[in-house]
Amino acid sequence: MEVRGRSTAGPGRRAAEGETLASVGIFDSGVGGLTVASALHDLRPTLDIHYVADTAHFPYGGRPPEFVADRASVITARLVARGADAVVVACNTATSAALERLRQEQTVPIIGMEPPLKPAAERSRSRRVAVLATPGTVAGARLARLAADYAADVEVFALAMPGLADLVEAGSIDGPEVEEMLRDALDTPLREGVDVVALGCTHYGLLLPLLARVLPEGVSVLDAALPVARRVAAVLGEADVEPGGTGEVVCYPSGDAAAFERVLSRLRGAQADLPSIRVERLAA
Repeated sequence: MEVRGRSTAGPGRRAAEGETLASVGIFDSGVGGLTVASALHDLRPTLDIHYVADTAHFPYGGRPPEFVADRASVITARLVARGADAVVVACNTATSAALERLRQEQTVPIIGMEPPLKPAAERSRSRRVAVLATPGTVAGARLARLAADYAADVEVFALAMPGLADLVEAGSIDGPEVEEMLRDALDTPLREGVDVVALGCTHYGLLLPLLARVLPEGVSVLDAALPVARRVAAVLGEADVEPGGTGEVVCYPSGDAAAFERVLSRLRGAQADLPSIRVERLAA
């Protein structure tokens, strides 16, 4: 697989002659895709990551697929222009709306997100699983295809969670409001015997500590952030590019940069697992 790489290294690392150093672009409508950035940073600490948070258009879930696809196309092109060797569409809604188009438009690998329903179905002993997702993902064709292809013999509780991503985007990943929303949504599925919960929105990965308290013993949670990060690392390895930059994670919010930094501060205050991040305003 051919992957275009940058010809220059960051200040912390110089490329040897003939060596190509890697960087990865990631985007989401807000902070949710930082779960992927964090997992990738843990796997490859010296990998440079450029992250676009399209906060001016958050959330994608309520917008027409054509609009989301156009935004994804513009953002991906910018990330590739900055030297990204691969781009992660760290949003289920944008993956559904734009993944095939992006792969046609770009020559670098494009990695999408989807609810981890297949591994959830494989892991479930009770043959009952729940998927926490945005209303757009629950109503979308991608989740329906996953259920038909990989969970035909499993009862799937697809739980639309209106407002949950908004709370996370505001920095609320703990506390009574978020906890009550999760308990209310999961009450019936848990009583019906669900033993695996799959997270169908990258924002929800920031709720893993809270879910660990809400869910009874024996119920596991699957988040796609780490598997996607592993896939990115494998793609870079196949392309023989070296993650030897400074390891900097730079975020470019399309909306208010100061507000985005305040959200990051609230997330850190709530013990969110985030790498060190430098915020820069996304140029118009």
